Amino acid sequence: MKQNMGLIDKVLRILVAIVIAALFFAKVISGVLAIVLLIVAGIFILTSLIGFCPLYKPFGMDTTKKDQ
Repeated sequence: MKQNMGLIDKVLRILVAIVIAALFFAKVISGVLAIVLLIVAGIFILTSLIGFCPLYKPFGMDTTKKDQ
């Protein structure tokens, strides 16, 4: 599996996941919305760690830096 996520993309996803987790633990979000957002946050963390986003593939997206 070829990586298709650049550093900025990974960092932004991790930051969004942290914000979602903070909102959940501060009880700002709850219920079904909280569950859905926590799943999204988990996916963001997972894809950031492996450096591959399956949704980028069908659209031909790649945020990694290209060698000059």
